Amino acid sequence: MDEEIRWEERLGALTHILTSPTNSPSLYSQFFVSTQIPCYLNWDYPPVLCPKSSETFPSLHLRWGISLFLKRVSRFGVPQTSWRSKCPFLQPPPLILAKGVEEAQWGEEQRRHYFRKRLRRKRLLTDINPMIPILVPNLLLFSLLLWNPIPP
Repeated sequence: MDEEIRWEERLGALTHILTSPTNSPSLYSQFFVSTQIPCYLNWDYPPVLCPKSSETFPSLHLRWGISLFLKRVSRFGVPQTSWRSKCPFLQPPPLILAKGVEEAQWGEEQRRHYFRKRLRRKRLLTDINPMIPILVPNLLLFSLLLWNPIPP
């Protein structure tokens, strides 16, 4: 960020972002944030009003576009989700639920069913071949027999 930006402007932009969270900001929102913090490249808001010169290659707008494209390509087009998106009982509900999470149902019976379903899930890493915990340490020890790590 620019050092010329005052803290009041940063606070105003941060307050706006926190009070209206979205993955696709409106044009008004983009314009407001770009007037408050004009040259910040690491978010979805374009640096429209950045006073920096665009004589260098790649220009500021091209760098922002490329970084936005690479962020979206790295997710393979899946919408951005966070740990909050994985909790269907969050109040208010998240904007985008994570893949595989159903919308929350608040009835007593539905919550019991959800809890039982959570208990029946398999633990992570329980389907490992039982030979792996035996073979890996033995192979490491065997490699020490063949290769002396301490030179004479």
